[in-house]
Amino acid sequence: MNILVLNGSPKGQNSITLQTTNYLKILHPEHEFSVLDVGQKIKALEKDFSSAAEEIRKAELIIFSYPVYTFVAPCQLHRFIELLKKEKLDLSQKYATQISTSKHFYDITAHRYIKDNCFDLGLKYIKGLSADMDDLSTEQGQKEAEDFFDFVIFNTENDLYEKAIKLNSLPELYKADVIECDDEKSGDVVIVTDCDENDEALKNMITRFRARCTERTRIVNIGEYPFKGGCLGCFNCAVSGKCVYKDNFDEFLRNNIQKANSIIYAFTIKDHSMGARFKMYDDRQFCNGHRTVTIGMPVGYIVNGNLSVEENLKTIIEARAEVGHNYLCGIATNEENANESIDKLAKALDYALKKKLLLPRNFYGIGGMKVFRDLIWIMQGMMKADHKFYKSHNQYDFPQKQWKRMMLMYLVGGMLSSEKMKSKMGNKMNEGMLMPYQKALENAKKRMNK
Repeated sequence: MNILVLNGSPKGQNSITLQTTNYLKILHPEHEFSVLDVGQKIKALEKDFSSAAEEIRKAELIIFSYPVYTFVAPCQLHRFIELLKKEKLDLSQKYATQISTSKHFYDITAHRYIKDNCFDLGLKYIKGLSADMDDLSTEQGQKEAEDFFDFVIFNTENDLYEKAIKLNSLPELYKADVIECDDEKSGDVVIVTDCDENDEALKNMITRFRARCTERTRIVNIGEYPFKGGCLGCFNCAVSGKCVYKDNFDEFLRNNIQKANSIIYAFTIKDHSMGARFKMYDDRQFCNGHRTVTIGMPVGYIVNGNLSVEENLKTIIEARAEVGHNYLCGIATNEENANESIDKLAKALDYALKKKLLLPRNFYGIGGMKVFRDLIWIMQGMMKADHKFYKSHNQYDFPQKQWKRMMLMYLVGGMLSSEKMKSKMGNKMNEGMLMPYQKALENAKKRMNK
């Protein structure tokens, strides 16, 4: 087969992810492998896409290869997909799969993003490989890579692939009514958006929200920010927190956005995501490493488009808030009553700010932070800024340190292993488990009686 690897890593040939396909190329000389460094050469491809289009036309199997950056693929690969869709190539007879490397922090949302866009492009999609960054250096990882490639070839030979679920129609989008905004407000709510002059629907939604919001609002348009480029994955910021780019975005982010009382993100759905520009903004926030620097800040979203059919994007929005331990006030959309949706978001934000609302994390947040916790502990020698932050915020909550609880569980386990002890205890086990909660209830009664 003619196999084209679309290398989405900004590191080009130095990509860790790319080494998996290099490994497979050595083992399978019967196939013709070629690599297109779309991540590293994205600016050149924006000027001239013809060479990439020709490579794609010749390919029988396309492999999207990339490291996972902030829940999805790097912004450079986002931009490449935008350019590829504009070419309107007939890809209906080509197969596609993906290989990613990460520490498995939301690799599922990254893979779903690529999968959904493969469906858009008409490609015959085959389930991809999500590998740990270190997998290829182990015998087990090498075997898994070989098994994966055999699985892909088997599927192409038998014309087996996943098919998109086709919707009969999308919900109708409604226009938000613009109302005047009162400038005499206090507070600071920043609206981060990439809205351009032609996006009237999103502009109207933002304008209405600013009028309904009880705090003073200001707009940061990242579409106008002079970014020098997307995150390079160079880890230059790992120690100092200073980005290698000279566009001062790291300082701008910390002083103009993260010091606000709340952040509202406003965007139009593009390619099952917030779009390549927003992805560049997200990726460049790696100047903060894995530090959840906005803990406790309420966040909200204003979305133009059919969010109800974008399950993966909804997962990303919720997971970002949960990992950051931000209260998600809501997502205003224009699928039904745009005015009501925006007004409710403004009310929810007002309540969250007044109450300083912060609820416990769910699995998205707890699971995500445990991945980061273990990663930073191992890499503390390099990621010094992250390590310092995690220590000061008690984020090294390893269960091995809970010796008293562990010994108690041994005791309980021993008792449960004895039929004689269990019969003597009867219901006392449940009563003992409820004791801490009874104390909480008694304290609540005392508070009410004061």
